[in-house]
Amino acid sequence: MKKFFQEIKADIKFKSAGPGQKLTGSVGERAPKEKPNQPAVRQPRQGPTNEAQMAAAAALARLEQKQPKARGPTSQESIRNQVRKELRAEATVSGSTEAPGTNMVPEPREEGSAHLAVPGVCFTCPLTGATLRKDQRDAHIKEAILSHFSTDPVAASIMKIHTFNRDRDKVKLGVDTIAKYLDNICLHPEEEKYRKIKLQNKVFQERINCLEGTHEFFEAIGFQKALLPVPDQEGPEEFYVLSEAAVAEPQSLQRHKDQLLVAEPVRATLARQCRVFRPSPMASQFDLPGDFFNLTAEEIKREQRLRSEAVERLSVLRTKAMREREEQRELRKYTYTLLRVRLPDGCLLQGTFYARERVGALYAFVREALQSDWLPFDLLASGGQKLSEEDSLAFNECGLVPSALLTFSWDAAVLDDIRAAGAEPNSSILKPELLAAIEKLS
Repeated sequence: MKKFFQEIKADIKFKSAGPGQKLTGSVGERAPKEKPNQPAVRQPRQGPTNEAQMAAAAALARLEQKQPKARGPTSQESIRNQVRKELRAEATVSGSTEAPGTNMVPEPREEGSAHLAVPGVCFTCPLTGATLRKDQRDAHIKEAILSHFSTDPVAASIMKIHTFNRDRDKVKLGVDTIAKYLDNICLHPEEEKYRKIKLQNKVFQERINCLEGTHEFFEAIGFQKALLPVPDQEGPEEFYVLSEAAVAEPQSLQRHKDQLLVAEPVRATLARQCRVFRPSPMASQFDLPGDFFNLTAEEIKREQRLRSEAVERLSVLRTKAMREREEQRELRKYTYTLLRVRLPDGCLLQGTFYARERVGALYAFVREALQSDWLPFDLLASGGQKLSEEDSLAFNECGLVPSALLTFSWDAAVLDDIRAAGAEPNSSILKPELLAAIEKLS
């Protein structure tokens, strides 16, 4: 058995010794290595079939969808930098912004376009009744006030004081000072010193002389300029001296003082530009002129301040109430709004309003156009939201800017009472003069 295992070991050792050598060859000479097999010539691969290409494209699309999107900046400083870049980009390109809610903000169109819903924002002069464009109102009102001097110089000078001077605090201070002068005259009619006003007086110069229209007012109520001697002074000085005729009529001075105190600036009123359109599927489409989007200098400053707050706002966790307040602030940047009311017969009643006006102004506008203006009615916004006439909300707070379409409906209970009495409401809803000017909405 021992011999058997030794033979097995010798056989294994012999086989592992490597290739054999010739007995006649040198010891270092080895058998030549076998040449490696030559690689087989590869056949050119066939391109993928159309079905394979489509399957690969679908698989690639699925992979792209599964890949996570790149996250935005996370640190507060990087957020601020990103917002600043966006604000600078927005400052270079003026674009319209979508208002929150269901109303889409239309693109502003150039005035004179044939398809504008309204030619522009117009105003009515309260003195002349003329219809004015936005850029005409101030010059026209000033001209109307100046022309009023020939008929009523007292009223014209009061209007000039309150209208030509923009600083309301200075106007109030000057008006109160003039009222004090007149009160002293009325309370002490026998005192001559109260009937004279020194023009170089410090109070007169700082409070009254700086206001337009004050000199015209003094002259209109009976004051006259005169050079009077001043004690302990070599030369005379200029005074306003009340005439004897004016002193004899203290009631007139009191009336002029009251008119001066209660007067308000003369401002052009917004023209509603009431229009009636036939039923149209384009009722909810509004092509507004640039007047509805152009901002004044004060509005631009306010908008810049609101946008700068966005830098800090993005780094703060906001609640729902905070987001709602931001949406309301965004809506307040509009100054005007164009509203259409769809009547039961399909006709459309259109008017222009200030965005800050209350809902009651729309009810008054619609009621004035109705033939049966005594019947109660309701106005519904988009989504069936009922607008209450007693509600103190403004149009921009209701999301009705810069344009909106509302629905008119008669009060259901009143209609039932009318029908129970055997009558029917008038089929013609609007007044005849409005229907005579009905237009096609294009």
